[in-house]
Amino acid sequence: MTPQESYRQWLASPALDKSEREELLAIENDPKEIEERFFAPLEFGTAGLRGVMQTGLRCMNRHIVRRTTQALAELVVKEGGAKQGVAVCYDTRNNSEAFAREAACVLAANGVAVRIFDGPRPTPELSFAIRRYGCVAGINITASHNPKQYNGYKVYWSDGAQLPPHHADVVARERDKVPVFDGIRLTTAHEAQTRGLWTVMGAETDEAYLDEVFAQSLANEETKKAAKDLKIVYTPFHGCGRELVPRILRRAGFEKILCVEEQMTPDGDFPTVKSPNPENKEGFVLAIALAEKEGADLIIGTDPDADRVGILVRGKDGFIPVSGNQTGVLLLDYIIKARRQTDTMPDKPAFIKTIVTTPMAAAVAERAGVACYDTFTGFKFMAEKIKELEGRGEKFLLAYEESYGYLAGDQARDKDAVVASMLIAEMAAFYAVKGMTLYDAIGALYEEYGQYGEETVNLVMPGKDGIDKMKALMKRLREKPLTEVAGVKTAAMLDYLTGKRRELPDGAVTEIGLSGSDVLCYELSDGTLYLVRPSGTEPKLKVYIMAKADGRQECDRKLTDFRAFAMDKMAQL
Repeated sequence: MTPQESYRQWLASPALDKSEREELLAIENDPKEIEERFFAPLEFGTAGLRGVMQTGLRCMNRHIVRRTTQALAELVVKEGGAKQGVAVCYDTRNNSEAFAREAACVLAANGVAVRIFDGPRPTPELSFAIRRYGCVAGINITASHNPKQYNGYKVYWSDGAQLPPHHADVVARERDKVPVFDGIRLTTAHEAQTRGLWTVMGAETDEAYLDEVFAQSLANEETKKAAKDLKIVYTPFHGCGRELVPRILRRAGFEKILCVEEQMTPDGDFPTVKSPNPENKEGFVLAIALAEKEGADLIIGTDPDADRVGILVRGKDGFIPVSGNQTGVLLLDYIIKARRQTDTMPDKPAFIKTIVTTPMAAAVAERAGVACYDTFTGFKFMAEKIKELEGRGEKFLLAYEESYGYLAGDQARDKDAVVASMLIAEMAAFYAVKGMTLYDAIGALYEEYGQYGEETVNLVMPGKDGIDKMKALMKRLREKPLTEVAGVKTAAMLDYLTGKRRELPDGAVTEIGLSGSDVLCYELSDGTLYLVRPSGTEPKLKVYIMAKADGRQECDRKLTDFRAFAMDKMAQL
């Protein structure tokens, strides 16, 4: 079906309400916009569906939610999991609650039991609830840290992890067979409750989850004493962390928690920030002002669904953002030291990172005798690795990705900003005992391990043209590898799609042990890693630069040169 045919089918459907029909009529004479909305369905990326909230096939709206849920419900019934049921969660974004209830009603109409939260909750709590109540799957309506016009649909399986690739393929394939308007079973929440298929989760689930999070505390007596005096500014960016993050910090002994009141109110328009992304310092303007006024030591911010966390620490010239890579390295080093001090180090400790995470983390793990494992980007791959390690008797201490996602403990199988916030605060208190800030701590680690620097360059390529451009660029890079990057010769190219490593220029090929992901990694002669990856959730080609040098100035110079190459040259290839 062509985009125009799909558009006409939608426009003619009686399932559309007045506002949806008017929205489509408004683009009737805009063939480019029609193509963008109708050329193909939303794909399942690294975390399910994500798109702009509009009426159309390639958008997030109630019809897409219903259709996708119908396919999931059929999979659940086929797998014999209707009685086990599906947990449903949502964040504070516009339409999230409505989309969650739509999904729950479709599940119930198919005879699948539903457990739905009584309000917005953090993504990791959904992962916890799936495991606690023995659900066969879970749905979360969230677009994580994306701008306000986006929403998304994450699917989880019985292990509490995001839907594994083989199940995601089944749902995507079956979804495409479901007629958008006519192939969906519907019921009401009242009818579902009458049939005993609708259970509401609330405070009891919160308490059970927080108990599990608190069990991950590693604070010794000195750290606990320091925690009482540490001043922490916290912001949830109008999202789900507003209740549970302050509660877990108080339970962990932090008495001086200062919340950014303007950002504590749930609001899907995110009125106080351009984007609710804890990776961006500009979102912390209000938090910095409060921290300066109150003389705080640490700023913590969680994204709308409270699975990612960003921090700023007091430096010589005010508050300085700590990157996702730096925070992960600090946490890994702290967890290792704290476990040794408290005699809680497991017999076979392990650490899990993604292929786009700084090599510095691997160096910290190696020196401590902790096994280090790489996975593809996305916590569903980390969850698979955790399960694999458990089967071998290995215990992971930390799993993290550079995009501000961290997990410690068994309470969830997805990144968890609630447990990460607690451990980050503990870490700050741990160093306060030594008369150090976290800024001092990362400096000390650089002194010990050498200067590392990382940067991610996002090349935005929206719409169908952007998808085609990304595919063509990745194809060219495979067929004709870069022989140099910013004047530095390429030593080898690792293709994570085929699982092959090609030496340059002689062309010798070896296996690398990971395959199936559209990522290219160039190992440069100066030790820099230059990775190229199409995003699975956003219209971006991501370039990851990971450099190492003897000094900070040289490391920064390398990052500047490689960043300029990525921004000026990549689109011309």
